[in-house]
Amino acid sequence: MIMSRIEAPRDDLTGNLLDRLRAGLPAEAVLTDPDVTASYANDMASFCAAGAPAVVVLPRTVEQVQHIMRTATELRVPVVPQGARTGLSGAANASDGCIVLSLTRMDRILEINPVDRIAVVEPGVVNATLSRAVGDHGLCYPPDPSSWESCTIGGNIGTASGGLCCVKYGVTAEYVLGLDVVLADGRLLSTGRRTAKGVAGYDLTRLFVGSEGSLGIVVRAILALRPKPPRQLVLAAEFASAADACDAVCRIMKGRHVPSLLELMDNTTVKAVNDLAHMGLPESTRALLLAAFDTPDPAADLAEVGALCEAAGATQVVPAEDTAESELLLQARRLSLPALETVKGTTMIDDVCVPRSRLGELLEGIERIAGTHRLTIGVCAHAGDGNTHPTVCFDAQDPEESRRARESFDEIMALGLELGGTITGEHGVGVLKKEWLAREIGPVGVEMQRAVKAAFDPLGILNPGKLF
Repeated sequence: MIMSRIEAPRDDLTGNLLDRLRAGLPAEAVLTDPDVTASYANDMASFCAAGAPAVVVLPRTVEQVQHIMRTATELRVPVVPQGARTGLSGAANASDGCIVLSLTRMDRILEINPVDRIAVVEPGVVNATLSRAVGDHGLCYPPDPSSWESCTIGGNIGTASGGLCCVKYGVTAEYVLGLDVVLADGRLLSTGRRTAKGVAGYDLTRLFVGSEGSLGIVVRAILALRPKPPRQLVLAAEFASAADACDAVCRIMKGRHVPSLLELMDNTTVKAVNDLAHMGLPESTRALLLAAFDTPDPAADLAEVGALCEAAGATQVVPAEDTAESELLLQARRLSLPALETVKGTTMIDDVCVPRSRLGELLEGIERIAGTHRLTIGVCAHAGDGNTHPTVCFDAQDPEESRRARESFDEIMALGLELGGTITGEHGVGVLKKEWLAREIGPVGVEMQRAVKAAFDPLGILNPGKLF
C-alpha cells in the first residue's frame, strides 16, 4: 500500500523538520506548543482516531505552501490539510508526527467578476463571507452547507459539500471551474478554466473535488456564480408519519416542481431544536417537511405543493407569511445537527443518500434500527435529494451504548447500499467510512483509486490513512 512508504518522524528528524519549515515561513506561522497543536488534531467526527501532529503550519501564500510540501517530500513527513475542521468524517484528523497544514489564513477573495459570473478565492474564505460578498454584486454562490457561517471553501471543495439548496442548485462540484493545486512535491498545477465552457483534456478539476486533501493542496479556486434569486418563501407541512412525508416528497418531484429547498426533520430532531432554541416547532408531528421556492411567484408554487402535501396525508400545512418567518424555519433546520448533539452529548452523524423513491424505506429502516439497539436516532434530510443525516445520539462514557451506536451506524450504511444508495452524499469518507467505501466501489474500484493516488502522491504523504 502507498501509505506504508512513510514513517512518523523521529525526534532528530522533527528538529530538522522545524528548522527547515522556519527557513521559509514566518515565526508566527509555525506552531509547536503541544497544547496548541493538540487543538488541531481532529475535526467534528466521533469514533475517528487522531494522532499527535509534530507541528501546525499556517501559510498565507502559495509560495509558503510550496515550501511546506517540498520540505515534507524531502523529509518524507506526512501532511494533513485542514480548513475550519467542521467536517464529520475524520478527513481532517492528524496522524502521528504529521505536519498539519491549516489553510485558514489564506482567506482572500481575489476577484468577483459579474460579467463572467465567477469568483476567484483562496481556500480559507468562509462560505458565508463569499456569499455576502457576491450578493453585493447581485450574484450568489449557491452551495450552502449547514455550517456555512464557519466552514471554508477549501474544506467544501475537499469534501464536495452540499447544502440545503442542492435540490435546485446542485452541489460544490458543479460550481468549481478551475483550481490551483500544490502537489505533494511542491509543484503548482492549474486545472480547469475561467470560461463558461471548456473540455480540454481530462477533467482534473473534478478529480480534486471530493479528494479530501489526498491528491494535492488547493490554494486557489475559480467558482461559478449565479444571478441572485428572489427571496424565497417557505412552507412547513406536518405529517403523522415519516412515510407520509416521503410520499409528499415523491409527489412534489414527480409533479415537476423545482423547489429551492425540500428538507425533512423527524420528531426527535424537532424536539431537540425546540429544547436548544425554544423555537416553538410543532412537537406533535412525526415529520416536518420544509419546502421553499425562490420563483417570481413563490406563493402560487407553495399553494400547489401544499395541496400535494395534503394529498399525501399532511395534518397541517402552514406557508410562511414573509421572508422573516421563512428565515426562522430555515434557521430551525440549520440547528438540527447542533441540537441533536445536546441530546446525549455525543453523536455519530451518518450521511446516507438513496434514490428519492426509496427514501421512505430508508427512514422506516432507521426507525427499526433505533428500536433494535435501544438508541435515540434523529433524522434530518435534504429530502429532495434523498440525502439523509441519521444522527445516533449516545453517551460516549458508556462502552456498551457506544458499541450499540457503532453497530447501528454500520447497519444504516448497509441499508443505504441495499436500497441502491451511497454511503456519503456530501460529508466524505475520511476515517469513519473507509471500510464502507471499499464495499461500495468494490476491489477494482479501490485498485483504480489507489492508482490515481499513487500518480499524484507516490510517497503517500498527503493525508495518509484517509479514504482507503
